[in-house]
Amino acid sequence: MVLDKFNSVRMFNTDALQADFVIVGGGISGVCAAITAARQGLKVVLIQDRPVLGGNGSSEIRLWMLGATSHMGNNNRWAREGGVIDEIMVENTFRNPEGNPIIFDSVMLDKVVSEPNITLLLNTCVYEVKKSAGHKIESVRGFCSQNSTMYEITAPLFCDASGDGVVGFLSGAPYRMGAESREEFGEKFAPAEDYGELLGHSLYFYTKDTGKPVKYVAPSYAMDVTKTVPRFRSFNAKEHGCKLWWVEYGGDLDTVHDTEQIKWELWKVIYGAWDYIKNSGKYPEAETMTLEWVGCIPGKRESRRFEGDYMLIQQDVIEQRHHEDAVSYGGWSIDLHPAAGVFGEESACNQWHAKGVYQIPYRCLYSRGIENLFLAGRIISVSHVAFGSTRVMATSAHSAQAVAMAAAMCLKENISPREVYSLGKVSELQKKLSRMGQYIPDMIIRDEENLVTKATLTASSEYHFKGFPADGEMQVLDESVAQMIPLQKGDVLGKVQVDLCASEETALEVELRISSKAFNHTPDVVLETKILALHQGKQQLELVFGTVMPEEQYVFLVFKKNPLVQLQYTQERITGILSVFNTVNEAVSNFGKQTPPEDIGIEDFEFWCPKRRPEGYNIAIRTEKDCYAFSVSNINNGIDRPVQSPNAWVAELKDPNPTLTIKWDAAISVGKLSLFFDTDYDQPMETVQMTHPENKMPFCVEKYRIYDGANQLIYEKNDNHQSINEIIFPEKLVTDEIRIVLEHPSGLIPAALFAVKCYE
Repeated sequence: MVLDKFNSVRMFNTDALQADFVIVGGGISGVCAAITAARQGLKVVLIQDRPVLGGNGSSEIRLWMLGATSHMGNNNRWAREGGVIDEIMVENTFRNPEGNPIIFDSVMLDKVVSEPNITLLLNTCVYEVKKSAGHKIESVRGFCSQNSTMYEITAPLFCDASGDGVVGFLSGAPYRMGAESREEFGEKFAPAEDYGELLGHSLYFYTKDTGKPVKYVAPSYAMDVTKTVPRFRSFNAKEHGCKLWWVEYGGDLDTVHDTEQIKWELWKVIYGAWDYIKNSGKYPEAETMTLEWVGCIPGKRESRRFEGDYMLIQQDVIEQRHHEDAVSYGGWSIDLHPAAGVFGEESACNQWHAKGVYQIPYRCLYSRGIENLFLAGRIISVSHVAFGSTRVMATSAHSAQAVAMAAAMCLKENISPREVYSLGKVSELQKKLSRMGQYIPDMIIRDEENLVTKATLTASSEYHFKGFPADGEMQVLDESVAQMIPLQKGDVLGKVQVDLCASEETALEVELRISSKAFNHTPDVVLETKILALHQGKQQLELVFGTVMPEEQYVFLVFKKNPLVQLQYTQERITGILSVFNTVNEAVSNFGKQTPPEDIGIEDFEFWCPKRRPEGYNIAIRTEKDCYAFSVSNINNGIDRPVQSPNAWVAELKDPNPTLTIKWDAAISVGKLSLFFDTDYDQPMETVQMTHPENKMPFCVEKYRIYDGANQLIYEKNDNHQSINEIIFPEKLVTDEIRIVLEHPSGLIPAALFAVKCYE
């Protein structure tokens, strides 16, 4: 029993913690930063003001996580973010292909609590920042409402991943809110004058069919949406949650301090919308439905943006400008919403895509005003226009991983975040990121510490692409389709055969295209065009293309739309080869072709996108010349995913034991071995609500064995589904040879490996 008589002074419990790295904000970005830093040996304190991790991606808000892959609705091929964020998305797809947000919560929490170097403080709100002399943070203070405990956490380095920039704001770091004028950065998509408006908040809800009639009585605060919401007719009984992302409000308010007011307005809209659906008589299918869940926290898009030593702008995104200090990338459209949101007459969003992915420089990821403060999440140093693309969760998380790796370097070398750049340490940072699977566009990473670069590589077989067997279905050419084929510099495609069937005499137009930038996949350059006369019935088409490739890249063999023609497809799939379609995906403002208004600094181009499995088969073409793009030399080429070519060693499908042999001139000592597999970086893996037909990616090698030079089995895996397998040897392996024996994922997909990396 506790008996405490009258006491005029009582204090909450106080707990003082010491860390190497403090991360404030437990959204996707904070989680990925914490795991990355912890795996580098840093003692991390992760502070989250909510009871669950994930921020906008959590079960409290239920927005799906997405980034450069953009629902497979743009031309960003193989663009899913790598590293920890990839690990989480692949694991969630494996455990949770149904998109259950509660399960996704558990996946993130599992990843965090599995790291012994992370101290997690949930339900803890940071309210004070202490600074030492100058512009350096010494500690932060937070209060946990669940255990009535005050925390004071001291560290040499801090990361603000809080979304609203709580630490940056309290520390005095320079920041911005609202849109810059067109004149400041020459951004043609910016407003003519500084209007100070922001993107608003959204609130989501779930419905459920109970199988019996359900009555609904609206609360008094429910809004009459027929009078207040211009798009009220878009409400229907079947859509829910993020499909109604346009239930948005607050862009013309203070999106930090007016959040509670904004939430109430969104509640009024949601309960009013459900009242309209249930009681207007226009939706008889809603008779048995009930309102299962309504969010209590709005998903916030924009508030503060903090200034770094560089500010990313529209031109960086659209032109894909090159930055020597690039450590991350984005690929979502420039997606800006009118401030009036659900109450406005305007289109709910303005999405304009670039032709490919763009780099994010390291200089955007730390404060220019606070010496030891990193920036992560949506608050990084970007203009309002560029923010329209960088703000999405997977992009934010990818940059946050770079922040965490830089923090580890700062601590080890006793330097500041800025000095990573000013002292020329970014190339080292890029190497470290590459080791964890973090792709950086338009950049080849040469890692001299990787012992495999000093070895001789041989393989039991190498896939020589000569086309596909005609073992699939015939499909009507009701939209233009292209087969992507990798060619090397100096190659020609040469003679190509394809089977088809014409329902009557007709003409078929075929083009050979490439992308104007080899690391992008927008087929905007036409090399050759052929118009072919077809007779009625089945026939074999023979084409010859003689254009010499100016550099290593994909060609697009394009068959233009003709509903009178059926093309022959195959069931075989290969790492790094896709068919793409000139199709429509309205979810990301893809209507087959992007045609922007004049003078907003956006390019017009066609969209060529794959179809989600189980669709999206390759075309059964046959080539006279072998394609040698799947060589074992790709293991060492510094790019660990398909980009300008497959960048993978792929074995022949008939090879019974695909084997990679790594041989050194003398015995070496190996402490860590990493294998990079193909989990299909083109698959978006949206985390909640959307379902996925597979929980394992069909290209991923599930079973493999590793032997040393004495033919001793040193490692075996029979249930792999992850992109990167990292093997740590408790006692260093001393050998002059490593052999990796893979099993083909299936009888239709040959085994593939992007990279092997060995370190002492």
